[in-house]
Amino acid sequence: MLVNFAIQTVINGIALWVAAWAVPGITFGTGQSTSSTFWTVAIVALIFGLVNALVRPIAALLSLPFIILTLGLFIFILNAAMLQLTSWLAGQFNLAFHVDEFFWDAIWGSLIITFVSLLLGFIKRPD
Repeated sequence: MLVNFAIQTVINGIALWVAAWAVPGITFGTGQSTSSTFWTVAIVALIFGLVNALVRPIAALLSLPFIILTLGLFIFILNAAMLQLTSWLAGQFNLAFHVDEFFWDAIWGSLIITFVSLLLGFIKRPD
């Protein structure tokens, strides 16, 4: 179980890094050294994993009528909200991770994170 969480955290870190590379409104701090950026990505991936494990199920349950009404498209809004919450929590810990705008940056970022996580999820061991 702990190994799967560690693998998922690495997958989240890679997905967050790809999203920050692809979406101009998602940043991991500018002008930082490579090792500082690596540790920022690692800690933000851990925060993102905890948010998805603890907050997202509750938010999905509370927004279930909207998810059903939109035939599942509200999941993208929920994922963007989790990304924005991760950005806010990273700011509380003085980490150099920021999502500028909710609608475009967070939505595109969540789509990229979902796609990259899906592709990299095939390497995860079965439960």
